[in-house]
Amino acid sequence: MKKYIVLIVLFVLPLVAYLFFSSGINSFGRLPVLNEDLSVLRSFETDSITFDDKITILTFFGQNFDVRKVHAFNMKEKIYDRYHEFDNFQVVTVTETDSDEDIATFKSEINKTSEASEWFFLQLEDSKISALFKSLDSDLSLDEKLSSPYAFIIDKKMKLRGRSDDEEEGTKFAYDMSNLKEVSDKMNDDVKIILAEYRFALKKNNAQRQK
Repeated sequence: MKKYIVLIVLFVLPLVAYLFFSSGINSFGRLPVLNEDLSVLRSFETDSITFDDKITILTFFGQNFDVRKVHAFNMKEKIYDRYHEFDNFQVVTVTETDSDEDIATFKSEINKTSEASEWFFLQLEDSKISALFKSLDSDLSLDEKLSSPYAFIIDKKMKLRGRSDDEEEGTKFAYDMSNLKEVSDKMNDDVKIILAEYRFALKKNNAQRQK
């Protein structure tokens, strides 16, 4: 009898646990879609910035680079430094035109802890910054300097992801970079979820092709 109990503990229980958690990623760990169609993002693409087939963290510095970059360092430490090496992960920051000097300074600071190769800057005219932010169709708004402390998660199919039943906000469209706890807890959890989604989908597709 003891022999069978030992066998169950060593072999059966780990297998059951694996099946439970692996199915949980697919069934319970999906990050809600809050905006089904952000194909308008294609109109803002450049030679170096594309949104299709990318997991994008979208932020807005606008005309307020000095203030927002301080907030962005929370996200750099807790999100970018951890995940920038994942395939098709990127950060895109929207700024006013003629921000080259500020961008160069910011990238040099990022490079002290991680490569800045997956952090891109999109320089737009004021009207286009407003149009891009409005297209997200969130309950948030830009300030008078066309900036925001919030970071948005956009998936590979250009859909806005977030929380539909957040315990504090209900529908949560984005994550406050100025709040270190929110970035390290909620945002970090949700980025991990969406990355797990794609890892699971990739493994599933590979397994099907091998059959």
